[in-house]
Amino acid sequence: MNNKSSTINNLLFNDEWNSQDIEQAIKSVETIQEELNYKQAQNSLRDLVNNLDLSPTEQSGLEQEIDHLVNLLDKLEQSVVQLAAFGMVGRGKSSVLNALLGQEIFQTGPLHGVTRSIDSANWKLIQDETYPEVQRMIISGSGNSQIQLIDTPGIDEVDGETREALARKIAKQVDLILFIVAGDITKVEFQALSQLREAGKPMILVFNKIDQYPEADRLAIYEKIRDERVKELLSPDEIVMVAACPLVAQAVREADGRLKMQRRRGNPQIEPLKLKILEILHREGKSLVALNTMLYADEVNEQVVQRKMTIREEAANAVIQKTVITKAVAIALNPVTAVDLLTGAVIDVAMILSLSRLYAIPMTQQGAIGLLQKIAFAMGGISVSEFLATFGLSSLKGLLGLSAPATGGLSLAPYLSVAITQGAVSGVSSYAIGQVTKTYLANDASWGPDGPKAVVTRILESLDEASILNRIKWELSAKLKKHYRQNF
Repeated sequence: MNNKSSTINNLLFNDEWNSQDIEQAIKSVETIQEELNYKQAQNSLRDLVNNLDLSPTEQSGLEQEIDHLVNLLDKLEQSVVQLAAFGMVGRGKSSVLNALLGQEIFQTGPLHGVTRSIDSANWKLIQDETYPEVQRMIISGSGNSQIQLIDTPGIDEVDGETREALARKIAKQVDLILFIVAGDITKVEFQALSQLREAGKPMILVFNKIDQYPEADRLAIYEKIRDERVKELLSPDEIVMVAACPLVAQAVREADGRLKMQRRRGNPQIEPLKLKILEILHREGKSLVALNTMLYADEVNEQVVQRKMTIREEAANAVIQKTVITKAVAIALNPVTAVDLLTGAVIDVAMILSLSRLYAIPMTQQGAIGLLQKIAFAMGGISVSEFLATFGLSSLKGLLGLSAPATGGLSLAPYLSVAITQGAVSGVSSYAIGQVTKTYLANDASWGPDGPKAVVTRILESLDEASILNRIKWELSAKLKKHYRQNF
């Protein structure tokens, strides 16, 4: 039993409780729960990455999404905390980050055309491959832990559409957002702040450059921001005032003895922001990182799943179309009624097995037959109609075929017409069976809460049988005419 658990157990059986003991017990429970949440997030994401179940074809085009998931897993396993700074040009984003670091690391001023690659023993500055104007500072801590400070381009440096895309991308990844202003908030800043707030991440509004305002003006601006501008977006606790790169007036005596006032850079007044960041990380810490990572991972996984299902649906539709024509041709060419029905069932079972392999759901031949029976029963009317049509048309087709020698081949034209109609009717049935099977398999071999009858009915109602029948007839006619030209 670890020390934290021992502390809790000792307290539970100790009559001499005091407020410090209770507080310590609560903190121990919170710490244990935080570790459990973090571990659960790691395990969930690791399982997700290791069980994507993608074929080589499905992986093509999904490389970026898969890389995102792998990077998110690395973030959890390396205990990475990410903070991103947003703001307009000239508000001091880079200066705020430099003040937090205590070193001039981030390039101040516009980032266009700037390329930097800096490394040291425990930190390095890199640039985002997708957005070269984004600078990312990585600070290595104990073990594998890291803190990443991300400096973004000014929200007025890039066009609105690109700015929104960049803000959404980074805001979804990071654990804490710093939004830097240097006075009363503009309309553009308010819009950007509102968009970032939608990410649902902890946010700190940093009122920078307070050294440039008299104290009364500074407080008036702060209160206006707090009580009017961002009242619906942020609480007062989420607003801090700093001077990341203050200018201090200093008297300098010149050679002729006269005093001259000069402005020099003073020490950063950044402590309120440091304390606020530490407070958030201490209060939420690993749970915050785990939650943010899993939220973003879930979104990326949705993209992967959607892409995978789109590819599988396209492949499934190709299998269904091929089966429809194969069955239609087989039925049209076969003059024996009983064989017609058996051939159609065999082809439908083969289609179900092919679709099950496509959706990576194991199914035996017996299982495919059982599924076909269940679908046929749920289809009801269309299956009976197919049976009657196949039986009747097959009989008529047989008579026309037998009479061909007596009529000098004149009965071949109506024979062909009946064969096309019979094949097309059978094809429509296979098309419906294929669509139902596809839906069933795409839902992980489950009918869902509605049951097979409801699923089949819904799919049948969505099918345009007349359009499908005409398409099959056209394809079937072309194949049969080619067949008869080659054999007669």
